[in-house]
Amino acid sequence: MSEQLPHVPYGALPVGGTVRPITRWGTDVMHRPQAPVTAYDEELARLVADMVATMYAADGVGLAACQIGVDRAVFVFDCPDDSGRHTAGVVCNPVLTLPEGKDRQLDDGDEGCLSYPGAFVECARPDHASVTGTGLDGSEVRFEGTGMLARCLQHETDHTLGTVFGDRLPTKARKRLQKQMEKAADEYPLDWPVEE
Repeated sequence: MSEQLPHVPYGALPVGGTVRPITRWGTDVMHRPQAPVTAYDEELARLVADMVATMYAADGVGLAACQIGVDRAVFVFDCPDDSGRHTAGVVCNPVLTLPEGKDRQLDDGDEGCLSYPGAFVECARPDHASVTGTGLDGSEVRFEGTGMLARCLQHETDHTLGTVFGDRLPTKARKRLQKQMEKAADEYPLDWPVEE
């Protein structure tokens, strides 16, 4: 059975990028707000192509520029929603909108991060999210979703603001996350997911 192609309302993700090592938590660029994207040029296109290649090589559903060491407020994603339908896209300078009041329902599912590989713990987040920003060509984009897609849009927007999901965890859960990551460390060398 062939895999269903992702929903790409603003065009397919760029291809031909180079897989880069994933930057880990603790590196300065991961813990500060990222510089806004101001030029929609060949340099940005190459960066995004590298981000896409790296995300797929690491079997991720999203990746922000800071996760390959670049201080730029942009992320890519290819992630399923509650129905299993994949949506893929590029968002520069993302602005997140979350439900409020009676519309706000929390999903306390497991969350992980490619920059803290091999570790997953529960992290409560709203079960619906929408993000606006600009695409690779500078035109406006808007994505919204439920389930894992809602979690992904929130997680990746957080990265552009200098927040890692561990910052959102209580101390006990964060310690559990750290133990899992340390246990799995041998599987994720520092140049992961680059192959020899």
